[in-house]
Amino acid sequence: MQLLSSFLKHNKTDDDLVEVIEVLMIACKEVALQLREGALAGVLGTSTLTNVQGETQKKLDIVSNDIIKKVLLDNRLVRGVASEEEDEPVWGDRDGRFLVTFDPLDGSSNIDINVSVGTIFSIIEAPKPWAKQETEEFLQSGRKQIAAGYVLYGPSAVLALTTGKGVNMFTLAHTGDFILTEENVTIPKETSEFAINMSNRRFWEPAMQSYIDDLIAGAEGPREKNYNMRWVASMVAEVHRVLTRGGIFTYPWDNRDPSKPGKLRLMYEGNPMSLLIEQAGGGATTCYDDILDVQPEHIHQRVSVALGSIKEVETLKAYHREGKKN
Repeated sequence: MQLLSSFLKHNKTDDDLVEVIEVLMIACKEVALQLREGALAGVLGTSTLTNVQGETQKKLDIVSNDIIKKVLLDNRLVRGVASEEEDEPVWGDRDGRFLVTFDPLDGSSNIDINVSVGTIFSIIEAPKPWAKQETEEFLQSGRKQIAAGYVLYGPSAVLALTTGKGVNMFTLAHTGDFILTEENVTIPKETSEFAINMSNRRFWEPAMQSYIDDLIAGAEGPREKNYNMRWVASMVAEVHRVLTRGGIFTYPWDNRDPSKPGKLRLMYEGNPMSLLIEQAGGGATTCYDDILDVQPEHIHQRVSVALGSIKEVETLKAYHREGKKN
């Protein structure tokens, strides 16, 4: 058995980065405990609050955010954090090396029905020279991430992590340790499985409509093979399935609010998940360009997302290139 910390050190991961990842996992273990106790801990249900996106917060959204924020800001290496649940970044040690962004509880609409949810995180270096603690420090493209991952709270709690040297998975043991259970995760290049919220079809671009219609047409359609559809409404669960057995997950732009380029958040969801997928040999796109190349303009920026098996992602992009020409 190889513990998370020893695995990272064996692979010559920066000692400071190892410390921040370990601290973050302390917080995730507490979130896992809160989730496991559920109604017994009085944390289920909806609060009376809304977040910066205007979404009603679940009680566990708030609890998870507070746990992760406090644990990170207590660490000397963390200069600041930005959360999907916070209006603005929250600052810690002025001399800290790292900035951390996170979605404390992705898929929280599933909490009350006991379906998998998760914590998504991204770690970047604070820019130098350090001056004032300003939001602009966080506005770095996804290529600048030095670590990213998620913890899936399902039948078991699983950490999927990259530090830029591939993707590895660790399972939370009864001892409270994350133990290596899968090394060098690789996504199959081809797939016959897709995940999308079909109820939004009428709002998509014609290119996305055509692409999904052709998948549904199966062996009798232009793709000449049958596809299965999945939808959990938890990005962590969807991406975990892709990393585990391949597939494509997409949450595209739709015309209900044309001013927004997508529903998912670039900094808290798009960037960390895209880095994981690329490090596992997959692709991640806005349907037109690589997500990791998007230059963020604000910390709550949204983005269209399509990620997964590389050949399927390239096919989806081809549909959109053709659609743009027409």
